Amino acid sequence: MASVSGSLSDLALPLSLLRNDDSGLLIEGGFPCFGSSALSAMPPAKTDQLDLWAEPGLDGDDQVMVDFLLPTGIYIQMEVPRESTIQHIKLLLWKEAQTYPHFSMLGEMEGHMFECVNQAAVHEELEDETRRLCDVRPFLPVLKLITRNCGRAERILDSKIGVLIGKGLHELDALQDQEVKDFRSKMKRISEEKMQHMQILTWGEWLKSCYSPQLEMGSLDNSIDKHEGIIKITMHYNQSPDTASLKVSLQCTVTELMDQALKKWQTTHSPEDDIGSRSNYLLRYIRACFLATESPHLTVVPCESVKEMFEKEVSAIGAVLARKTSNPPLPLPPKQRQPMHLHTSVWKVHSQFRINLVKANKVNAEDTAKIQLRAGLFHGTELLCKTAVSTESSSRSEHMWNTALEFDIAVCDLPRMARLCFAIYAVMDKVKKQRSTKNTHSSKFQTIRKAGKVHYPIAWVNTMVFDYRGQLKTGDIILHCWPSFPDELEEMLNPIGTIQTNPYTENATELHISFPEYSTQPVVFPAFDKILEKAAEIAGASDPMTLGRGGKKFHIELKEIMERDPLSQLCENEKDLIWTLRYDCRENFPQSLPKLLLSVKWSKHEDMAQLQALLQIWPKLSPRDALELLDFNYPDQYVRQFAVKCLKDMSDDELLQYLLQLVQVLRYEPYYDCALSRFLLERAQRSRNIGHFLFWHLRQVKCRSSKCGRWHAKYHLLNGMSEMYMPAVSVHFALILEAYCRGCIPHIEILKKQVEALKKLKAVNELIKLGTIKTKTKQAHLKEAMVSCLRQTGFIETLSDLLSPLNPNVLLAGVNVEKCKYMDSKMKPLWIVYNNKLLESETVGIIFKNGDDLRQDMLTLQILRLMDLLWKEANLDLRIVPYGCLATGDRSGLIEVVSSADTIANIQKTSSNMAATAAFNKDALLNWLKDKNSG
Repeated sequence: MASVSGSLSDLALPLSLLRNDDSGLLIEGGFPCFGSSALSAMPPAKTDQLDLWAEPGLDGDDQVMVDFLLPTGIYIQMEVPRESTIQHIKLLLWKEAQTYPHFSMLGEMEGHMFECVNQAAVHEELEDETRRLCDVRPFLPVLKLITRNCGRAERILDSKIGVLIGKGLHELDALQDQEVKDFRSKMKRISEEKMQHMQILTWGEWLKSCYSPQLEMGSLDNSIDKHEGIIKITMHYNQSPDTASLKVSLQCTVTELMDQALKKWQTTHSPEDDIGSRSNYLLRYIRACFLATESPHLTVVPCESVKEMFEKEVSAIGAVLARKTSNPPLPLPPKQRQPMHLHTSVWKVHSQFRINLVKANKVNAEDTAKIQLRAGLFHGTELLCKTAVSTESSSRSEHMWNTALEFDIAVCDLPRMARLCFAIYAVMDKVKKQRSTKNTHSSKFQTIRKAGKVHYPIAWVNTMVFDYRGQLKTGDIILHCWPSFPDELEEMLNPIGTIQTNPYTENATELHISFPEYSTQPVVFPAFDKILEKAAEIAGASDPMTLGRGGKKFHIELKEIMERDPLSQLCENEKDLIWTLRYDCRENFPQSLPKLLLSVKWSKHEDMAQLQALLQIWPKLSPRDALELLDFNYPDQYVRQFAVKCLKDMSDDELLQYLLQLVQVLRYEPYYDCALSRFLLERAQRSRNIGHFLFWHLRQVKCRSSKCGRWHAKYHLLNGMSEMYMPAVSVHFALILEAYCRGCIPHIEILKKQVEALKKLKAVNELIKLGTIKTKTKQAHLKEAMVSCLRQTGFIETLSDLLSPLNPNVLLAGVNVEKCKYMDSKMKPLWIVYNNKLLESETVGIIFKNGDDLRQDMLTLQILRLMDLLWKEANLDLRIVPYGCLATGDRSGLIEVVSSADTIANIQKTSSNMAATAAFNKDALLNWLKDKNSG
């Protein structure tokens, strides 16, 4: 055995006996006794920047020295293959431990598991023993053997979900937030109900859910006439090299095509079992091949193999539900009669709304600066009343106010989604010259000049007036503020910003405020039925003939307002007219609902109640029109519920077109449990395709937020505020990801394999980039190192037989290592080529990029897809085929390789005489398009 490689004094372990001879080191009384030989044998500290777990293949060493700490007090050091699974490593340790004292005290091997300290400096229990050591990536190669607790299967599921979402579930468990706990409890119960429902599905219903047919919009009349409505299809037969060519009509159903394929097969082979199918017309793949004059390749798969897949997924669900189900709580014994009024309606409190401003700490300002605070009440971006401003404070350390800030609005008129926005700024008489680089207020920072003084924004923070249960907040709270930056608005208040406080509390400005109590009982926002009762009361006191209607002379003006661009501003007179004629709007301009919502006086609870009643009889909007209602300008929860109700009419394909935006909208939801979250989860759990992209859209934001805090100050100064609030959505998106995984357990293994594959590709990319930077290694040597990595067993198993993150309908069978390469651009993207399992002559290529932000590419391509969809609905097919692009993590993602493609630069160079002027050739692209589309 090798000698001890480090001190055990830093490990809080019940060590009773170790030996310092051939079998180990002796420790008496729990204190390590190191001899000089042991000290001299200790290796130097690890200083190489190359990651211990990402370097296999560079030096040819596939072994790693690991320290094992046993519960019996025995310390064992041994080499293990870095690509071994945790289960295999435990088996090796068990064999080695037999030669050490107290082996009999360990008991059964299955009763133990490993624990390590991960890269986030958190203790992680390795429940999932199918993971490889190099994928676990401990902070140091030290594994502690601990006794396994009961509920192992449930803990394995939690471990897998934690790996998928990039945040251990123990971090969510540790959050002392009742809203988080309530949301997780609700979602877990709903997810288990979904899984129970899936168990009773037939295999045909399951197949439709997981692999729903992709249908295309529009017609093909012109193309059908050109090809006489006939298409040639190449049929492949499962586990057979034979193929058959069929010429069929485009009106042929899948069932008819299957019958012809089987007849063709049976002419040369023995009869097989009948294969059932669904009758789906004009599948997207068939249309794409038809337009490209290519022969579609289809595979006949026996029903039994599909049923095996179905039974495997159902058994996985059954195993989870059998081990733990969130059963409803047992009924409580009958209680004694309680008083009827346990709370007070906010509509009964007519006092002016106020808060107590206590103090601010850690304000990042010059000692000579005076500090002032501004507070405003907002509903969306609408300011509900005049802002409140504190007095100036000139204290150097702690700025004390201990004063009340009163707002010009009654508590009864507060809307449910009202938010309180704060801005802290420095007040100076004149701009001082910057004397050092440490001066906080540089002249480059935006300033606001008022009354001869200059205001420098320092920090801001927002909080909701009502909590997630609809209860008016009371008591003292501390708000950790976000730093202000030069590109913020002049008003300094940031109502569109997050309501979450800054999680990096060490250096964040602290704002201490207190919400007063207006009643001895909790003050709550009225229930929905009470809101409708209030609206009925108001309507009963009004003239029903004139309520919300106007004469003919107003209709022309109303029509002109409604036909304006949605982004045009409304003046106050126009808002009053729209509100007055709100019933005419409902009857004649139902799509004008957004303009009506902007015309409501949200600072009057009577108007709010009338709007909610009107919303119950408002005609349903088209899904595309309803998308506007999810904008930040419309924060009311019932309005957003109405919008989501309209979105339910979207097909899966249409929802996928807007999924990227809907995920971004989640950032502005003030509460975790909202209609949009539930809608996305419901549709994701109903369609595997939607669930796939929802997972990756959420995860790439989640990964971005988890790393944001390490270098957020420098990064945001360079890149503006677009990523400023990423830590604020981290918990929200992690909760939705957890809920999705619990509600779609069979999908976990598929996603887990994709996550692991991307980690492997990232390791290869970092290996190449580091080799280029440190040693200026020649391209051939780096290519050799890359190929060596890709040929390792761990890489081959992880990168093979996985569904493509770019398109879950594409199977990436096996890596064609010889054709893989890295590109010469700065970030050294990897060009990975996969073999086609059915067509050996064809390959599938993907590009992995690490270090570039692909979100702008995704947005551009999404706009192209959306415009193509709109054009096709108008029977205009411009043959647009946007390539696949998916951001999968922090500045990393995948791009689809397009075969026979050419770059714009090459097109311009080809059509120009001089390379220097090629980029200015305006006609190059147009001429190229004409040449390629001459037919």
